[in-house]
Amino acid sequence: MRIRDILHGKGNSVATVRPDSTVRELLGTLAELNIGAVVVSPDEAAIAGIVSERDVVRRLHERGAALLDAPVSEIMTAEVRTCGPEADVAELRKTMTEHRIRHVPVVGGGRMVGLVSIGDVVKSAIDELETEREHLVGYLHG
Repeated sequence: MRIRDILHGKGNSVATVRPDSTVRELLGTLAELNIGAVVVSPDEAAIAGIVSERDVVRRLHERGAALLDAPVSEIMTAEVRTCGPEADVAELRKTMTEHRIRHVPVVGGGRMVGLVSIGDVVKSAIDELETEREHLVGYLHG
């Protein structure tokens, strides 16, 4: 299975915030969209970084409430792993697990075309196993 197959099912929408957005604005976006991370982008196409709920919690513990008015660029992860739409889901699952990455932007044609989470990747593995089980049961009862 390829990443494009996951995107086909979930869509290509990617939530973004600008690097100069405040952490307070970031939290509003996360809450409003009920998501755990957003891509930091100056133009909704280029990737400047990624920031998650965990990033906020860790920095909030260190810096206190003043963090809420700081720009997202101060807490984002600037080195972002990406993948292409043709990437193999099993390989990405392995990479995400080994490096403890929960969200990976999908880049095609020089711009973001989607975002996959570890939940998306695990769900696709479960779906594949279920399909395989159904085929085996059908074969045995055939």
